[in-house]
Amino acid sequence: MAERGGPGRRESHEEDDRKVRRREKNRVAAQRSRKKQTQKADKLHEEYESLEQENTSLKREIGKLTDEMKHLSEVLKDHEKVCPLLHCTMNFVTVPRPDALTSC
Repeated sequence: MAERGGPGRRESHEEDDRKVRRREKNRVAAQRSRKKQTQKADKLHEEYESLEQENTSLKREIGKLTDEMKHLSEVLKDHEKVCPLLHCTMNFVTVPRPDALTSC
């Protein structure tokens, strides 16, 4: 008959302690991993929100620039109708003289 608390019991107790420590270590590692994963997801969500705002802002700017381009095209079209430089048959110079531009 084995003694109570003999060598076999001590090894079993040490083995149980090792299992408990390993389980605790694993639990802490899993907790750390989940926390890291959550932080990464939060960071990606913040980046997504920031990019969405930037995208909205850039679309607004594109709209403004498109409107400005349409307006300036209309102004140019109206100006071309009355511009003396465009109607002058003697104007062979490809780069207009500064004094000629003042008449526009």
